[in-house]
Amino acid sequence: MDFKNLSEARYSLRKYSDAPVEPEKLDLILKAAQNAPTAHNYQPQRVFVLESEAALTKVDACTGSHFHPPVMLVVAYDPAVSWKREYDGKDHGEIDAAIVATQMMLQAADLGLGTTYIGMFDPVKLLDAFPEMSGLTPVALLSLGYPAENAHPARLHFDRKPLEELVTRL
Repeated sequence: MDFKNLSEARYSLRKYSDAPVEPEKLDLILKAAQNAPTAHNYQPQRVFVLESEAALTKVDACTGSHFHPPVMLVVAYDPAVSWKREYDGKDHGEIDAAIVATQMMLQAADLGLGTTYIGMFDPVKLLDAFPEMSGLTPVALLSLGYPAENAHPARLHFDRKPLEELVTRL
């Protein structure tokens, strides 16, 4: 699929089938995370793949968004590694993590999988539930899997502001 069609077709999937995500497809999605550009190429991103019933139950207790995917990806960054802008100290780790998440979502869509970028979660609960994430800053949860047969974009998905409202040419 060309990029224009891919970016138009991709939507936040909220109904998943029971079909498992094939390891080779998951590997391609994780490779997209590895290939993502980061500030000064510091690569502060860390991705956790939650597939076991126990891990999915624990992450489900940390969020208000319950889509019950077969896989949940936690995208975080290491603030000890992320680049800080010298003018004002702005930490670009969150930006890097968001770029990583976007690349994974687009790769998933290209493979016929669906995702939802979930920002509604309690980071303290998440870090308490998963000590493996200690010292990191979680940015997003990505639900991942195949669309259920009756899945469709949310009602407002296709509502887009005109370019003239979003873009200023100087």
